[in-house]
Amino acid sequence: MKRKLHKSKFLYALFVLPFIYFAIFHYAPMIGNIMAFQEYSIIKGYFDSPWAGIKYFKQFLTDPYFWKVVRNTLLLNFYSLIFYFPAPIIFAILLNELRSNKFKRFIQTVTYVPHFLSTVVIAGIIINFLSISGLVNQLLVLLGLEPRTFMAFPEWFRTIFVSSEIWQGIGWNSIIYLAALSSIDPGLYEAATIDGANRWHKIRHVTLPGISTVITILLLLSIGHMLSVGFEKIILLYSGPTYETADVIQTYVYRRGLIDADFSFAAAVGIFQSVISLVLIVFANQFAKRFNGTGLF
Repeated sequence: MKRKLHKSKFLYALFVLPFIYFAIFHYAPMIGNIMAFQEYSIIKGYFDSPWAGIKYFKQFLTDPYFWKVVRNTLLLNFYSLIFYFPAPIIFAILLNELRSNKFKRFIQTVTYVPHFLSTVVIAGIIINFLSISGLVNQLLVLLGLEPRTFMAFPEWFRTIFVSSEIWQGIGWNSIIYLAALSSIDPGLYEAATIDGANRWHKIRHVTLPGISTVITILLLLSIGHMLSVGFEKIILLYSGPTYETADVIQTYVYRRGLIDADFSFAAAVGIFQSVISLVLIVFANQFAKRFNGTGLF
């Protein structure tokens, strides 16, 4: 054992920093979950705050606003799953079909750029483009149509949010699929060509089965986040008129937990989200194992 440790000491040394990071910023804060079962007071702290049991869980589940924020969260994630999740897959396959390497690298570079922009910049671009005097409305006027205040209509919010997610993440998220595509044996494509397969047949019978394992794993991870959504972008984009469709669990907890200083309630909702996410990913994992034999665990 000592010999193995000495032989791999540099590998273990590389492991130290990630271990410290996760211990400090991911595991240590879990102690704060005790607030969910207390009448937490900043002055009294964890050890002297009175016990409240499951009071705040009941309070959240019986809140008239509960179903609205859960519905909005699930719908935003469902639309992202339908439109955003397959976008990088389709994009990676299309890039893989390009014959010009220079053009492929150019397209990749252009589509990677939005990922490196901060959420504040992205939100600012969206608001400016969709304002009454923005680019989109100027194009509508040129076409003879009436300008619209897109950001003030709740029915437009989900479309705007999901579309911006696709634009921002399609290039970056395609990297993992491109890596998976590069591992497919070229001989399979040659054999398909000899058998008379066209490009569509190759994509359907060689490309998609070749990356199906990666697709399944990333799909499972996405399902595990069905009760989580892009909190920062929503905070920057939503407003009073769009609360009907834009207010999600995280924004609701932000107002109750930080603005109203109801820390116990916020902690209870956080635990509720984590438990539901765990249940979703376990069931999705079991279904994936039965469907194609691939799972996270």
